[in-house]
Parts: sequence; C-alpha cells; structure tokens
Amino acid sequence: MITAEPTTISRAAEFRRKLDSSVIVADGAMGTMLYAKGVFINRCFDELNLSSPQLVKEIHQEYVKAGAELLEANTFGGNRLRLGAFGFAEKLAAINEAGVRLAREAAGEKAFVAGSIGPLGTPIEPLGPVSYEEARAIFREQADALVAAGIDALVLETFYEIDELREAIFAAREAAGPDMVIVAHVTVEDDGRLRDGTKTKDFTRKLAEWPADVIGVNCSAGPKVVLETIEKMSVLAGKPLSAMPNAGQPATVEGRNIYLCSPEYMAQYARRFLQAGARIVGGCCGTTPEHIKTIRSEVRSLQPVTQHRATVTVDESKPEVKRLAKVPVAAKSQLGAKLSAGKFVAFVEILPPRGIDASREIAGAKLCKEHGIDCINVPDGPRASARLSAQVACQLIQQQAGIETVLHFCCRDRNILGIQSELLGAHTTGVRNLICITGDPPRMGSYPDATAVFDVDAIGLTNIANGLNQGLDIGGNPIGSQTALLIGVGANPGALRMDEELKRFDWKVQAGAEYVVTQPVFDLGLLEQFLQATEHYKLPIIAGIWPLTSYRNAEFMVNELRVPVPHEYMERMHLADTADRARAEGIAIAREMVQRVRPLVRGVQLSAPFGRYEMAVQVAEAIGDR
Repeated sequence: MITAEPTTISRAAEFRRKLDSSVIVADGAMGTMLYAKGVFINRCFDELNLSSPQLVKEIHQEYVKAGAELLEANTFGGNRLRLGAFGFAEKLAAINEAGVRLAREAAGEKAFVAGSIGPLGTPIEPLGPVSYEEARAIFREQADALVAAGIDALVLETFYEIDELREAIFAAREAAGPDMVIVAHVTVEDDGRLRDGTKTKDFTRKLAEWPADVIGVNCSAGPKVVLETIEKMSVLAGKPLSAMPNAGQPATVEGRNIYLCSPEYMAQYARRFLQAGARIVGGCCGTTPEHIKTIRSEVRSLQPVTQHRATVTVDESKPEVKRLAKVPVAAKSQLGAKLSAGKFVAFVEILPPRGIDASREIAGAKLCKEHGIDCINVPDGPRASARLSAQVACQLIQQQAGIETVLHFCCRDRNILGIQSELLGAHTTGVRNLICITGDPPRMGSYPDATAVFDVDAIGLTNIANGLNQGLDIGGNPIGSQTALLIGVGANPGALRMDEELKRFDWKVQAGAEYVVTQPVFDLGLLEQFLQATEHYKLPIIAGIWPLTSYRNAEFMVNELRVPVPHEYMERMHLADTADRARAEGIAIAREMVQRVRPLVRGVQLSAPFGRYEMAVQVAEAIGDR
C-alpha cells in the first residue's frame, strides 16, 4: 500500500481559505505606535525596518499578543517616490524585505503577513505630474519586492483617488499572480465620498470590476463614516468587504495628537461592520493593541458569523453627468477675443504691493494702458513672497485703471478645495484670464519654514479650471453653472531637460490649456527650437521678455533663475559702466528681442524690473503697428 504524502499548501492559499470561512482580525496602527515610542513624525517610518528593527518587531508582537490574525508589514510608504523624499529610494528592496521579515518573525504561526502599499504621495494625472503608466510601474516595483519577500496577501490602503488605486490594484495583481488575495481600501470624507468628490456608488462599482479580492475602507474620519460607507458598498460590491477605521479624529493635547475613540467603542463598531458584510476588521491611525484586543473579543463572541447585509437604498435615478460646452475663447475675455482674431498682444507684469496701498501699481497700469498695452499680468506670490492677494490686485487694476488683467494662479498655498473656490471667485469678480503655475517653494522666499500645500501642480490646476469651464467640480459633479476662464500655462524654452518640459507641455495641453506664456527669452535659437517642437498644438504662444537692469541682474538670470543669456548680451551688460547705461542697454537688448520674436509668436509679456514700468513701456514701443 502506497501512502500519499500530505499536500503542503502555501500561507497565501491558507489565508484565502481562512478568508472564505471566517472573519479575520487585522492589526492596528503602526505609525501611531512608533510615534508613541518616541519616533519623530519627520522620520521615514519604513526605513526603521533597517535602522530600528527591534522596535518595529516589538510592535508587531504586541498586536499578535492582542489577537491580531493579520499583520501588515511596515511598508506603507515603501515606494520609490516616498522613500526618495528621504534619500532612501535605492534601499527600496531592502526596506520592503526587512518589513516582511520582521512581521513574519513576530507572527510565527499565529498570524498571516500582508505587504502594505500606500499611495505614491504625489498626485497622478490628470491632477499631477505622474502618468498612469509611471504610477503602475512604481507600484509594481514595490509589489514585486513584497511578493519576493514572501507575503501572504497584499493590502492597498488609504487611497484618496480612485484612478491611483486602479493602477495599484493592477500592478499588485501583475506582481502577485492570480492566487494571492489583494485587499483594496479607499479612505473617504465625512460624506462617504473620496477627496475628489467621487461618490460611494461610483467607486464601489469600479472596485467591483477590478481584480481585487476584498474591497473596503480604511483610515477616514472614524468608525461611523466607515460603517455608513461599508453599508452602502455592501449593496453593490459582490465581494468581501474590509473595514479598518481610525480611532476617530485626533485632538491635540499638550502638543500631541490623541485619538479619543475607546477600545470598547471601536469593538461596538466591529460588530456592526460584521453585520454589514465585513470579512476583515482592524484599525488604522490611533488604534492600538488594546483596541485590537477588544475587537478580537467581540469577533470571537460572534463566531460563527451569519452574514447579514444591511438594506440601503441607493439613488440611481440621476442621469449621467454631462459636460457643458465650453464658452468659446473669443467670448471669454478681451484677451481671448484678440487671440482668436490673430492679433499680436502685449502684457506688462506688475507685482502686487507688499502692503495694502496699491496706488503705485494702479498708476503703472494706467501708464501701460495709455501706451497701448493689452493686459496687466499679476504674479501670485512671486519668489514665495507675501504680498497683497494677486486676485484682489487684479480686481483693483481692472476697476481703477480700466485695463484687463491676467492672474497668475499658483498651487503652493491652496489645497484643491481652496483652488476651486478661488477660481469660482475669480470668474464671478470678472477676472477671467489665468496663467496656471505650480509656484515657487517657500524655501525660496523670506519665510522658508512656511508650509506648502501643492495638492496639485500646474497640470492638475489646469484640469480643475477646465472642469469648471464645463460646469463640473473637481469630483466631476455638476455645479449648476459654468465658468468662462481663459486658461494659460507656462513653458520654459530654456529648460535643461527639454524632453521633460515637452512631456509636461503635452499634459498641459491635454488638460485644457488655451494659450502659453514662456519664461524670459534671450536666446532666440532656443525659442525657435521650442516653437518647432510645439507647433502642432496650434496654441498662441506669448514670449517672455525681461529688460535687464545690470550685469548682476543678468548673472542672477543665468545662475539662479536658470535662464540662458547669450554671451553677447552678458558682455554688453558688463561693459555698461553706470546704472543708467546698464538700464539703457537692458532696454535696447529687450527691444531687439521683441523685434526678433515678433514674427514667431502671438505676443510678448514684458517685465517691469523693480517696478520700473516706464522700462516696459519703452520696450513695448519696439512692437510697432499691431
């Protein structure tokens, strides 16, 4: 008689069997525990797998002791972009491998180990610089490292954007193959929507279609909103659900963030998650081993679980959202009409005042109007400086100087909600011309410790403005009306990485750009190359012209702003031996550039260095008849 050898199945297969037969209790927060043990929040928590392995392992052990059946490796930020911000990108494989090994050593045979994958930490298209293809490749790299390290499952968590989660899911499936369980979590706002406004029913249907085995919600504003969202998802999902909420919103107590939901309160919600159809329950920020211990006790008292899906009515009577036809460029503003008619236009740049008195700027705008300038271009916090609101400055100039303005609008100081609100405000107050820019980082200005937002960059900002022009908010929801903003973007013909500049230019056009304003141009050859590379887009291009004021000013252009200035012009500025001669030479060079670019572009943007508006006016005289 031949005795068959017992069949050995993998831990990944065991996890799938466990998921099919019972509820699994996951662990709680890693970051909260590290912070409580004295690790500063500005550290790279993932790198602690290498530099403080015993600390990470001890936290895992505490969760195992509390009854957790699924440990997430300390790899939430283990992708190339997040690690790169700390200088650890080249340690990606080692950090992820160590994270899995530490969790496995703590788990033993008592718990399964999942690789944790979080968002990239940088917006992806259409609101950010990372393409879908690049995002998938970055997620795939981390997923490959985790799979190679021997995980039992993959948990994708804290995703605010459904498109980014899609790329993570497909990358994870490609790396893990068809058999490993993939858990995909979104994190929602108080109303159950994603940060961009996507509704529960919409993201649930997408998650149901994509190759994730378990879908659900983690993090968010606490157990209440997670439960409400899970209940709605249960009607539509057709897949097992997972719930891992925060322990409520944190409160600041004596300088520390304290999460106020008690273990008992979280356990009550664990019961409700199970009733709503959850097969995995655990915790996120603020949850501790004590929370997991009480959740585990609650789950044990309910086993075997009779799954009951709550009855939730989902309103599906609303028609699909339709974009409104955009207002024609010619009807948006005087500038739009001129560009549509093929006229050559001239801007003069006027900075907002540092205080509340804008009389000098308004006088400068009046001077420009008297000399035939078409628009006043108002920068938004240039060089990361604190000045009068650029939008308010535009309003004052239009009202008191009677000349149309172009508003620089930067992403540094506003989140995506503030961006939308201010764009709506700009349209309503009659400021219709935009130049969408990313903005200078605070370290360049007088307040280097100021906090920057950068929810999106210029590409994402262009997308938001373009959506509002079609009557849709950032989540694709109708706003009941539409804006008529003329969308301009920036470009740099002298960029060191022209391939990268052209790629971003293409994204800006796809996002909805309607005209382009360049950085200051001194090298005609570089401008001609840029125009040739972008001519197929058929967008009006406005060339930036900057009258130099001194040789030192020219050096600043070259060395700090990275604007190429030909040796000939540098030499001419060097030979100007007085301040008056230097300014005269700078004006002469700028006039020459205006005449040289006149046949090539659709307009010029003239700077007024240090508020010398008469210099810009003198340069404008070289334009001739328009």
